[in-house]
Amino acid sequence: MARTRVVILGAAGRDFHTFNCLFRHNPDYDVVAFTATQIPDIEGRNYPAVLAGEMYPQGIPIHSEEDLEGIVRDQAIDEVWFSYSDVPFDYVMDKASRVIGWGAHFGVCSATKTMLPSSKPVISITAVRTGVGKSQTSRYVSRILRELGKKVVAVRHPMPYGDLSKQICQRFAAYEDLDHHECTIEEREEYEPHIDNGFVVYAGIDYEKILREAEKEADLILWDGGNNDTPFYKPDLYMTLVDPHRPGHELSYFPGQTNFLLADMLIVNKVETANPDDLETVLENCATHNPRAEVVQCRSAIGVDQPELIRGKRALVVEDGPTLTHGGMSYGAGWFAAQNAGAAEIVDPVPYAVGSIKDTYEAYPNSRRVLPAMGYGEIQIKELEATINAVDADVVVEGTPIDLGRVLQSNKPVANVTYELEELQPGAIERAVRGVAETETS
Repeated sequence: MARTRVVILGAAGRDFHTFNCLFRHNPDYDVVAFTATQIPDIEGRNYPAVLAGEMYPQGIPIHSEEDLEGIVRDQAIDEVWFSYSDVPFDYVMDKASRVIGWGAHFGVCSATKTMLPSSKPVISITAVRTGVGKSQTSRYVSRILRELGKKVVAVRHPMPYGDLSKQICQRFAAYEDLDHHECTIEEREEYEPHIDNGFVVYAGIDYEKILREAEKEADLILWDGGNNDTPFYKPDLYMTLVDPHRPGHELSYFPGQTNFLLADMLIVNKVETANPDDLETVLENCATHNPRAEVVQCRSAIGVDQPELIRGKRALVVEDGPTLTHGGMSYGAGWFAAQNAGAAEIVDPVPYAVGSIKDTYEAYPNSRRVLPAMGYGEIQIKELEATINAVDADVVVEGTPIDLGRVLQSNKPVANVTYELEELQPGAIERAVRGVAETETS
């Protein structure tokens, strides 16, 4: 019988995991191509044979999603599988409607059937949208586990934007490892906090291989999710962040609603800056749609290392890029830090944007009051640096999770923002984490 011809729609992350779990060794299917979107300049590559397996000796091409109709029609595609995250439901159904109109089936993979089981306990941290506070929650949980004397290995959702054959299984234990693997700003934002906490972090493409390597040195695996994607490992404690700044998104974004419905614990973050009515809406949705989950309200405590640099000055605010792009937010912790520290003005960076940074503002006009820390490659990092240095401001307020000074040079003083998770009624998260950690030792 002829093999079913498949295209996987992706963004250099979940798509590769879907292939590895469901198609790599499946003789009934022929994956003709991946497509790519969301992330700049990742199409035009090849999923290499070393990853694709013996059925794909030439590897698998990665095209732009803009070419999808031609691929489906010209290459007699039978099925198209949607496999990326943080998009509204109508976006997914628009893709589905187009695909079925072109003559192919449209599919979405199971969350649970693509969760790999581990021999070690797994705590997963996920979200309903990008930019809710996964990173600060990971740090919070990591500190609890460290105090319990556990050897924790964090495994981060994939961000393979470079040479895929070199990114099969990556281990990061020091800043030098970030340089060795030529990490982008987006990767550094996720890996550095774990290194700062003294934890090893793994990432890459082959998450079966990554898991087996992580298990060799871990008492417990911490799954650090990306965007609002579902975990790649089967969790013993499933934690999902919910955002009262975006009420209703927990029920209208893919696949964040799956995280919302599967969670053992729903963490409603940033409650101190949310509209009370919006907070009430989110809490009601938690109670109605996932009544078995424990709901924990938290605040995001924002600080800055040198507030005196900001007070009375004209500030350029630099924010985490994906929070503004995939996440759709207009500002983040940097904006609040600049206001709280008494900035005289938050400068509009748009007129000074260079190259792809200018393109980012055109694609994501919601971000126009701040500067997204876009850095998916060396050229874009240089364009970010040029934009920062061109802005007519007195100080840079850096709201990203990393020290940008490690990858670029600013001609202005930089005030670094911190943001940490705080429970309004402390204890719930520690009890849940302790329950998993103590089970491991019993």
